[in-house]
Amino acid sequence: MTDRTVHAPQRITLDGTVSHLDVSLLGGRLNVVATDGPARVDITRVGDRPVLLTHHDGRLTVRQRRRRRLWGVVLSLGPLSRLPRVDVSVAVPADVLADLELVQGSLVASGLRGRSRMEVTSGQIALMGLRGRTSAKIMSGPVEALGVAGELDLETVSGEVIIAESAAAQVRAHTVSGAITCDLDNPRRSDIRLSTISGGITVRVRADSDLAVRLHTTSGRITSGFPQVRGSAEPGAVLDSEGVLGTGEGKLTASATSGSIALLARPVGDDEEELP
Repeated sequence: MTDRTVHAPQRITLDGTVSHLDVSLLGGRLNVVATDGPARVDITRVGDRPVLLTHHDGRLTVRQRRRRRLWGVVLSLGPLSRLPRVDVSVAVPADVLADLELVQGSLVASGLRGRSRMEVTSGQIALMGLRGRTSAKIMSGPVEALGVAGELDLETVSGEVIIAESAAAQVRAHTVSGAITCDLDNPRRSDIRLSTISGGITVRVRADSDLAVRLHTTSGRITSGFPQVRGSAEPGAVLDSEGVLGTGEGKLTASATSGSIALLARPVGDDEEELP
């Protein structure tokens, strides 16, 4: 068992396995990366509040000590608040179960293949090369996912969602106020659901995709790079466009309350292999 209170920058290499990672920080930067070697925690900056580290029965916990009523202070001060800042990098096995929370700052996760859950109040989230089941939620700020597969669930209250080079079998992206931009390599029988209340949606899929498509906007316009996806309505009316691409084994649904939707076709090169 490892139990430490860290007051100054240091690198900690852990003995034993890590199957569950639990991180909860107030402010700063959090980087989590998959590694083939032993798990380690690299703390390069510590503010006036120490970092508490515990490793017991395969569970690695990294936290900052919190004061009472801190959450109410953060909400009342908004972006002007200054939380105790730390910079923490954690290297863990790729199949770890990860629960990551950050009140204010940037969170980056790469290479994880197990179930991952991220929550940030104010800042940004970047996901790279993740597999398995991934969920990320941020109240204020953008979330980006690059090269993510498996199941992907992204949500922002005020911020943009960007998904690129993704082969996720299931994609759910929702914003209250913010745009959604997706570039998807969808495998067969994929389920893609995009929705925004105030913002536009731009989604690009392979020209040889197999998708049943339904696009809906209350106030906006719909454009499609696929002749199979068509629809019409009088100006000011609710717009719907539907169509089937290829065999239609998968589903693509995009809905915007106040915003436009664009469906784009990405050419498939002769040297590209067909996705499974």
